[in-house]
Amino acid sequence: MFNLMILVSSFVCYIAFILWQSVRKPKNYPPGPDCVPWVGNTIQLRKEARASGGQHKAFEKWSKTYNSDVLGLKLGSELVVVALGYEMQKDVNLQEVFEGRPDTFFLRLRTMGTRKGITCTDGKLWYEHRNFAMKQMRNVGYGRSEMEQHIEKETESLLKYIESFEGGLVCPSTFLAQSVINVLWSMTAGKRFERGDKRMARLLDLMGRRSKVFDMSGGILTQFPWLRFVAPNKTGYNLIRQLNAEMFNFFMECIDEHKASLNKQTEDGDLIYAYLREMQKELSNNNENSTFNETQLVMTILDLFIAGSQTTSTTMDLSLMTLAMKPELQKKIYEEIKSNAKHNEFPSLGNKAYYPLTDAFLMEVQRFYHIAPITGPRRALWDTKLGGYDIPKNTTILMCPFTVMKDTKHWGDPEEFRPERFINDEGKTFKDEYFIPFGMGRRRCLGDAMARACIFSFIVSICQNFELVLSDKEEDQPSWTLVPGITLSAKPYKIKFVARS
Repeated sequence: MFNLMILVSSFVCYIAFILWQSVRKPKNYPPGPDCVPWVGNTIQLRKEARASGGQHKAFEKWSKTYNSDVLGLKLGSELVVVALGYEMQKDVNLQEVFEGRPDTFFLRLRTMGTRKGITCTDGKLWYEHRNFAMKQMRNVGYGRSEMEQHIEKETESLLKYIESFEGGLVCPSTFLAQSVINVLWSMTAGKRFERGDKRMARLLDLMGRRSKVFDMSGGILTQFPWLRFVAPNKTGYNLIRQLNAEMFNFFMECIDEHKASLNKQTEDGDLIYAYLREMQKELSNNNENSTFNETQLVMTILDLFIAGSQTTSTTMDLSLMTLAMKPELQKKIYEEIKSNAKHNEFPSLGNKAYYPLTDAFLMEVQRFYHIAPITGPRRALWDTKLGGYDIPKNTTILMCPFTVMKDTKHWGDPEEFRPERFINDEGKTFKDEYFIPFGMGRRRCLGDAMARACIFSFIVSICQNFELVLSDKEEDQPSWTLVPGITLSAKPYKIKFVARS
C-alpha cells in the first residue's frame, strides 16, 4: 500500500511538473498573455485572430495591451516571439542571428516533407542554393532588359485579352496571375503558356488553394503534429499532402522535358537547364555530399513562384480595384501617363521618374493594403536579445509589417489612402524607410525586382489603354476589407474595361 502511494504521488508530481513546464516562459522573455497548460497561447491566438480579423490584428492588440513592440508567446511547446514596429523588425531583418528558419513539422510539410528549397532553409544549403538560383536567374535576364522584354510581350498579350471583353464585366483576379507567372516561367523554364492553357489553369488553381491552408505561425499542425493521425481532414493535413503531390508532379513534368533535351542544349537558356547541368557536374565529380537534386530543384522553383507571382498579381488586382473606386484619382493618373508617354512607348520600370503620381499610387497600394501582414518565420541561431529581452536559441520569430505600414506616429493618417505621402516638395517620389513591402536584408523577397517591374508596366499600360468602371450590380461591388489567407486578397469583384479613344 505504501509503495502504491509513493507511485501515485510520483505520478502526480510528474504531471504537475509537466504542466508547470508547459506554462513556464524563459527568464526575461518578452511580455505576452499567460499560457494555458499543454497548448500555451495557441487557443487564445486563434480566438483573438477570429475576433479581431486576423493574426496581425491580434498581435497589434496584444502589443497595445502589454505596451511592447516585442511579444513573447508559446504555441504548444514552441517559443514564438513577434516583432512589431519598425525598429524591432529592422533588427530582425538585418542581424545574422535571425537568418535561420524553424525546422518544424509544418514547414517540412510545406516543402513536401523535406527541408529543401530556398525560402524555408538556412545555413550552407540556403547560401549555396540562393546564390546559385539568383546567379542563374540573372544570367537569363532577371532584373535586366531581357526580363523587361518578357514583361513587354506579356503586356501585349494582356491588353489583347482585355480587349476581348468588349467592355463587359469581368473579375481581374481571374486573368492577372497568368501574365505574372508567364514572365517568371519564361526565365525558369524557357516557355510561356497561352491563354486558356489547361496546365496554366491547373497551376493557378493549385497555388490558390495551397495559399489558403497556410498561416505564418504554422497552424495547429506545428504545435500538435500528432493531430494528423486523429483528424487528418480537419487539420488540413490530407489537403496539403494532396496539393503538394499535384504541385510536385506539375513541376516534374517540365523538369523531365528538360532532361530529355539537355544534351542538345549548348547554353543554359533557363534556370532548369542550368540546374540540371549542375547536377550532372556534381555527379561526374562523384560528390556524394551534393545538395543538387530533383526535389531541391522542385522546391526552388516553388519558392520562386511563391515569391514572385501571388503577391504581385494580388497587388495588381488591388490597384485596379482602387482606381475603379476612385475615378478622380484614376483620371489624374491617366492624364499623367498621357502627358509623359511617347506614342507606343513601353512603360518600363526605368521610366517611372516620368510618372511620379502613378509610382506613388502603386506604393500607396502596397502600404495601405499590406497584403503580407505577417512575415517570417525566422529562427534565432543562438541565444540573443531583442528589444532588451532574452531570446533563447531556436526561438521562432515572426514579424508584423502591418504595424509598420499602419504606424500612426510615422504616417499620421495611415487609414487614409493618400499617394501624395510618397511625393516630396520637388514633385518626385521618394522611398520612405517605413515602406517595406519586400522586407530588408539578405532574406528580403526573392522576387522583388520582377514584382516591381510587372506591377508598374502592367498597370501603366492598362490605364493608358482602358478606363476602369465599376459595375452597377451590388453583388459585383468591391470591398475595402480583404479576404484572409497566408496573404490577404480582394473580395471577388467585377469592373468594365472601356477602351480609350
